[in-house]
Amino acid sequence: MVGAAVPRKEGRAKVTGSARYAGDLRLAGMLHGVTVRSPAARGRIRELVFDPAFPWSECAVVTARDIPGENVVALIEDDQPFLAGAEVNHAGEPVALIAHPDRYMAERARTAVRVVCDELPAVLSISESDTVFREFRIERGDLHEAFGAAAFVVEGEYSTSAQEQLYIEPQGILATAAGGEITVRGSMQCPYYVHAALKRLFAIDGASIRVIQSETGGGFGGKEEYPSILAGHAALLAWKSGRPVKMIYDRAEDIFATTKRHPSRSRLRVAVSRAGALLGLDFDFDLDGGAYCTLSPVVLSRGAIHAAGPYRWPAVRVRARAWRTNYPPHGAFRGFGAPQSLFALERHIDVVARIVGVEPDELRRRNFLRQGDATATGQVIGEPVCLEGLLERALSESRWREKRERFRQENTASRVKRGMGLASFLHGAGFTGSGERRLESSVRLEAAPSGRVQVFVSSTEIGQGTNTILSQIAAEALGADVDDIEIVPPETGVVPDSGPTVASRTTMVVGKLVERAARALAERIAPFRDGRSFAEACAEAVAAEGRIEATEQYSPPPDVEWDDSTYTGSAYGTYAWAVYVAQVAVDTVTGETRVEDFVAVQDAGKVIHPVLAAGQIEGGVAQGIGWALYEDVVYDRGRVANARMTDYIMPTSSDLPPIRVFFEEHPYAHGPFGAKGIGELPMDGPAPAILNAIADAAGVNPVHVPWTPERLLEALDG
Repeated sequence: MVGAAVPRKEGRAKVTGSARYAGDLRLAGMLHGVTVRSPAARGRIRELVFDPAFPWSECAVVTARDIPGENVVALIEDDQPFLAGAEVNHAGEPVALIAHPDRYMAERARTAVRVVCDELPAVLSISESDTVFREFRIERGDLHEAFGAAAFVVEGEYSTSAQEQLYIEPQGILATAAGGEITVRGSMQCPYYVHAALKRLFAIDGASIRVIQSETGGGFGGKEEYPSILAGHAALLAWKSGRPVKMIYDRAEDIFATTKRHPSRSRLRVAVSRAGALLGLDFDFDLDGGAYCTLSPVVLSRGAIHAAGPYRWPAVRVRARAWRTNYPPHGAFRGFGAPQSLFALERHIDVVARIVGVEPDELRRRNFLRQGDATATGQVIGEPVCLEGLLERALSESRWREKRERFRQENTASRVKRGMGLASFLHGAGFTGSGERRLESSVRLEAAPSGRVQVFVSSTEIGQGTNTILSQIAAEALGADVDDIEIVPPETGVVPDSGPTVASRTTMVVGKLVERAARALAERIAPFRDGRSFAEACAEAVAAEGRIEATEQYSPPPDVEWDDSTYTGSAYGTYAWAVYVAQVAVDTVTGETRVEDFVAVQDAGKVIHPVLAAGQIEGGVAQGIGWALYEDVVYDRGRVANARMTDYIMPTSSDLPPIRVFFEEHPYAHGPFGAKGIGELPMDGPAPAILNAIADAAGVNPVHVPWTPERLLEALDG
């Protein structure tokens, strides 16, 4: 089963329309909930004015005073309220909740409430902020010595804007509260996150809370932490009204109110020898965390650890900080901080190559990490590293040398100038450092009387293929067919906590637990095979022995050690490696940039499902192209000004080039059948590869993502 492109487990339900998303859910007597939000980026609430002409007796209304438990969204820090009380800290902050039997009347009710605020000065840039959510330092080697020995010291500053996840299905939750029990169903990545948040919100025992994931139309990190807020809101209205309440955001509210990719600022100093040896890296990495902490510390952590890229640095210092501002909170997004720091590094490596007088591919080749080398955190790479092979494959497939020479000749006589750019990078799979050890994720497999094996995990299917991949892994270990495997729908209290569906961990970490549990189950069933099919043997084993199950809990590989106090050691169990090449055409009159060809070569261990794996890369590259050239969240006094798909510009299929995906397989000993995680990897490489190609084509120095036509024309004029 492993390595085969088997049909998707949930494909038939989606194609036939029988899959039930949050918007499809209905219960008798259901109310529709809406949110009243702050008009100010920062201020003190004086009062809520309810229009007396509206029939408020038909509504349920909830404010901060009604909350039965703690008014904090349980995550990393207890700084974000479910509903603002005395003050607001960002535009669009929830202040009150309203539910009505008619969703159009609920919308009318929202407009019939006025939030009266005394506005206060808002902090709307990193430079203005004086509050740091979290700071990390990574230091290794003698930086003073490195810069003293350098032939060149190259400095640069780079920045990135916020990016909207733009999942196909907006946020949605249906909640009930009856008999002392809270049940929420909806679109989410992490049911146990929601469960933990509701326990504190209602101050009740976890056994009285059920969280059930419905079919989920995409997440990309945007449904990691935010569903806890929406679930809390819907549950509060259900508790207050005594009736089921559904809350579904429309696209405008979803873009306006929810978390986005952290904007960043990176300042780099690189010491390099005359021969092109990288000697030292001094990297200041800053993120705009927004008004509340959310997941900023872990996003910052991943960005900091990836800041040194896939290179040997005799000396390195990374100082990473997440700052508080009065923008809506920023949070999880595919790549989780690494795209921001790797964009700055890979853009800067091209600048270094130009100054030293070395071709960009050659500078990278001379400085790649190899087996036995240590990363910036001191992690010794114990497995083979194939970066040189990936680079050669990418250069060959893209016809790098031939095209660069041809384009240089053609560009002298054309207003449309073409260029080639590359990026080499790595991405850690799983939680950073001791994160996986703290999670202690577990899975359970059980043989059913029907002859099928049920897989109990909290890992969610959000379009990326979790159900199919885990079924393949279980089937391979059992000697069964994929159709013999059933993934039990994630519901807290039914499935064990396998950890969140984030961090490129589902296939590698949870999949390995499934493989181990399946092998244990296979031993119990083996005596009954005797020429029978797996399903026949499984049914007979259950009939003979009763309940047959196997449980596995995470234990770290023996060589993974991490020190949180010094931020040193094995940051990840393993890394995926990649080299991407972009070909662009730049119109120097209109400022338009088009990506004409894209080659993505990566080592992600063993490929479990070739079609799904290629789809992950293609989708990530498409998202990366959007971030690099099109997607610009525009703020007006802290409010998102382009919260609709008519003015939040994203690439369509006609804007995307052929995306040519290639895998090199070097199995990882501690992954299921050798697999690593790949979900976040393809987000890291497109932006620097594309902006390096623009620099090659037009002779400008692009330093900001997205590099829009306006920015390009300004650079050309300059």
